[in-house]
Amino acid sequence: MEYQPLIEAALAAREFAYVPYSGFAVGAALLTKSGKVYTGCNVESASYTPSNCAERTAVFKAVSEGEREFLAIAIAAGPVGEKAPLSRYVSPCGVCRQVLREFDKGDMQVILCRDVEDFQVHTLAELLPFSFAEEDMGR
Repeated sequence: MEYQPLIEAALAAREFAYVPYSGFAVGAALLTKSGKVYTGCNVESASYTPSNCAERTAVFKAVSEGEREFLAIAIAAGPVGEKAPLSRYVSPCGVCRQVLREFDKGDMQVILCRDVEDFQVHTLAELLPFSFAEEDMGR
């Protein structure tokens, strides 16, 4: 898989983040099995609880358009105004990991990036060991 286009999309999505409270902008780009890319950014609210992460924004956009099979997600994060290369790799929060797990068939790649040439690739299983999934519900 060529990661650079997905990383570029995540870096571009980060520019749209609405983060007046934290000042921490996140962009995500989700690649579907059909080859489409859905992007997302984090959107904050003054009351914090209704805020939404970039990863879930991308997943919800994809699902709302009928996509259910995902191959990879790239995540770029850092303080507002920071340009690539970003200062660190940032992984999805626990809630986002669980939402991604809902659609993972065991091989979803999570790309943590600082720049198109500086990134790490992990499986979602590595980031969320002992996850809870449909098969755990006993149905």
